Amino acid sequence: MPYTTEEGGRLNNFAAEPKMYQADAPDEKQQVNYLVLGTLGAVLVGSLVFVAFSVSA
Repeated sequence: MPYTTEEGGRLNNFAAEPKMYQADAPDEKQQVNYLVLGTLGAVLVGSLVFVAFSVSA
């Protein structure tokens, strides 16, 4: 575990950094899934806003 010593003999511990890696671009199936989930989320939010305005009127 990496650490340094400060003035007065106190230890300063640092967490071990995780290894970095390059993320892969989403494939065709993942892109379709993102589009479907985004559309469903937008419909859900729109319907909730519609219900809120309908009830408050």
